[in-house]
Amino acid sequence: MNGDGGVYLELRLGLIGNAISKSRAPSLHIFLGKIHGYRVSYELFDQSRNDPNECVKKINHLKQTQYQGCNITYPFKQTALSSVDKLEVSSALVGATNTIRFGENVVATNSDYSGFIRAIKTNLPDQDFGSSLLLGAGGVGRAVAYGLGSFSEGPVIIYDPSAERATALANELQQKGFDATAIHYSDLAHVSQSVEGILNCSPIGHYQSPGMPIDASCIGNQKWAFDAVYTPLDTQFLRTCRQANLSVVTGFELFFYQGLESFEFWTGQSIDEHNLKDAFIKESCFYLS
Repeated sequence: MNGDGGVYLELRLGLIGNAISKSRAPSLHIFLGKIHGYRVSYELFDQSRNDPNECVKKINHLKQTQYQGCNITYPFKQTALSSVDKLEVSSALVGATNTIRFGENVVATNSDYSGFIRAIKTNLPDQDFGSSLLLGAGGVGRAVAYGLGSFSEGPVIIYDPSAERATALANELQQKGFDATAIHYSDLAHVSQSVEGILNCSPIGHYQSPGMPIDASCIGNQKWAFDAVYTPLDTQFLRTCRQANLSVVTGFELFFYQGLESFEFWTGQSIDEHNLKDAFIKESCFYLS
């Protein structure tokens, strides 16, 4: 029974990825379920070998064992597309998925894309978005690049340690009508000084990959920054950006809003987010520093 005397619906969910033992996704979806009348179970399926075939097998297993959906994270957001029957507009646009729904058809969406847009517009409502430097062209970087392209008035400039991957993403964006270009490491310091926004979508700063995605000397001329990493919440990158007086959007904001988007996708319910973020932080002890 729920708090109103009604009966809870069962919702079986999970997360497939690597290095996910500290993910807060279970606490968020259990919290959302409690509010909206669902008894949620949310399991972590850590694929430590980074084997794409194991990811595909796990998705098929979840479908066959009556899970309603799952999230996909690094490094399987593109691999997972091979396991679905239908792509929502966002996953087709981005070429990656982080959220899958099981049913008669296996359907993929990309709540990183929609959640990023929601997070930025909520936290920086008065910001003018010109050119941006995107660090990292992997799964979340793809979603953020397309999200930026949907509202930014300037180019998305992409750097990735794999020049091939950065160039491929920039070319895809260009082919779909977005203003994008890729740069090499030798251009990074110069370009970083000329952009208005700087965004970390690499794993650097994660508790298993500590450090800075770019030299601290490159930060200071920009107006705003975003970090997709949320474990830890207060990364060295964000601290450096705050010290340089940039407006910052944390990885928690993406985590929270993509979570809302995923939950809505699985349940078909529209979530009223008013006061929801503060309530979740309080209940889960997910405090921001």
